[in-house]
Amino acid sequence: MQSGYHYDWGWMWFNHPLILLLLVAVIVYLVFFRKPASSYSETSLDIAKKRYAKGEITKDEFEQIKKDVLG
Repeated sequence: MQSGYHYDWGWMWFNHPLILLLLVAVIVYLVFFRKPASSYSETSLDIAKKRYAKGEITKDEFEQIKKDVLG
């Protein structure tokens, strides 16, 4: 006996509400909450601050780098 429902078995996973909800949640996370890769990289000023804090460069060198970087 055949029921009144017909599924295209290739797309059946998409018809399940939990899987559809999970798919929407992943898309929302990727669009709104994931930081772009560029936000993880250090700027040259960040590197200069660390080098100054470690004592690798002098205050005058740090000020020159800051002047060069910020314009």
